[in-house]
Amino acid sequence: MERDYFLASAIVSPRNVADVQAIVRLANEISFPLWPISIGRNSGYGGAAPRVSGSIVMSMGRNLNKVLEVNVEGAYCVVEPEFLIVGHEGVTFQDLYDYLLANNLRDQLWIDVPDHGGGSVLGNSTERGVGYTPYGDHWMMHCGMEVVLPNGELLRTGMGALPDPKRPETVNLDPEDQPWNKTAHTFPYGFGPYIDGLFSQSNMGIVTKLGMWLMPNPGGYQSYLITLPKDDDLKQAVDIIRPLRLNMALQNVPTIRHILLDAAALGSKTSYSSKTEPLSNDDLNKIAKQLNLGRWNFYGALYGPEQIRKGLWETIKGAFSVIPGVKFYFPEDTPKNSILRVRDKTMQGIPTYDELKWIDWVPNGAHLFFSPIGKVSGEDAMLQYGITKKRCKEAGLDFIGTFTVGMREMHHIVDIVFNKKDPEQRKKAQWLIRTLIDDCAANGWGEYRTHLAVMDQIMGTYNWNNGSLLKFNEVIKDAVDPNGIIAPGKSGVWPTRYIQEGWKL
Repeated sequence: MERDYFLASAIVSPRNVADVQAIVRLANEISFPLWPISIGRNSGYGGAAPRVSGSIVMSMGRNLNKVLEVNVEGAYCVVEPEFLIVGHEGVTFQDLYDYLLANNLRDQLWIDVPDHGGGSVLGNSTERGVGYTPYGDHWMMHCGMEVVLPNGELLRTGMGALPDPKRPETVNLDPEDQPWNKTAHTFPYGFGPYIDGLFSQSNMGIVTKLGMWLMPNPGGYQSYLITLPKDDDLKQAVDIIRPLRLNMALQNVPTIRHILLDAAALGSKTSYSSKTEPLSNDDLNKIAKQLNLGRWNFYGALYGPEQIRKGLWETIKGAFSVIPGVKFYFPEDTPKNSILRVRDKTMQGIPTYDELKWIDWVPNGAHLFFSPIGKVSGEDAMLQYGITKKRCKEAGLDFIGTFTVGMREMHHIVDIVFNKKDPEQRKKAQWLIRTLIDDCAANGWGEYRTHLAVMDQIMGTYNWNNGSLLKFNEVIKDAVDPNGIIAPGKSGVWPTRYIQEGWKL
């Protein structure tokens, strides 16, 4: 879009939960839209920009930035929208990692990190982002939330709704300062309807505290790379992966990365080719040979004592060895700047900042993430890859992407990289993502997360039974937020008056 399409009118940084409540109540009085963010590093999905231009952006992570608890026995932490380490504001996965180091807790507890260490733990989790250890499903690993509702009231979910047995010194505390129930961050469900999901990717409230499970030190670790030489090896590899993942031989969230994702992280397009058009199969083969990589590259890790790791590696290596030309590497077998050495850190919960270097594949690089979900099936993977690659070529853009394997599904993350200062490339990028949304919906694939500009389109594809999901969300939105002040349009859910005013794209 144009640079001023999604534009804030002001930014406000509440200092505490009482400030959040006061701002929400005032916004109700004057019927003014708020757009809460943690620190706004929602990379590839819209960043800090509000869906309704002119909204006040609430920068929650600037001052609400404390680690409230790290519980070693229960292996969890409780956080505000961001964490506080001296000298930083709006702190990140990196600073939670630094907190564990500073308090001598890294030997006991690991965190799970996404590709880039600069994002918000709370923000990434409530957006249902992923990492790459066995704790890679961040939303699955949350437990217990504190939320400011659209009327300014404070809510704790799950076991957190059960008060801590009152002690004389806590009776008169403000609700936000009262101790949590001792099981609030160990059992997520509590009693009655489970409502946490209403506050993920949503505009039903503002999350001010979040419990997150941390991973106990597994007692041993080994990362590895398996290179697949041919483009169509993807099909056989995915079918090999499925039973290994279901049986937990693949313990973590592994990735199958296209050659250009690795190549772009190591250099710009001009360092490999003088072409401006999409690279050919021959070009890709040459790059793979130059980097000693495959057309697809599988990154995984082993966890636990040596005897366990050895047994798992024999199982995994044996399964993949049926693919002709497959090769196996540990980090020490690769150059010092290899992608495996970066992934080696990521898959053991050490934040890095190298991953997004692929944005510089083209001059003035910017990116959109197109993120459909598919089943762990070689046939589906090849079909999804074929459709997305074909459309990228039609748009004049290189296909850059990865398959991230969950428990029973795959996130297919297509990195749409374009020159943000080239109006034609911006138009092509927008055409590409809108076309891919429709293509994938026609094959039964929906996106798990998206950019502001296409939230309405994607919600429109989740239209079973005449759009009953959206209708239900709209009923809840109008009931809990009758003035429509919290993030109107987030995830395609609009208050009635905005629908009537034609805000949908």
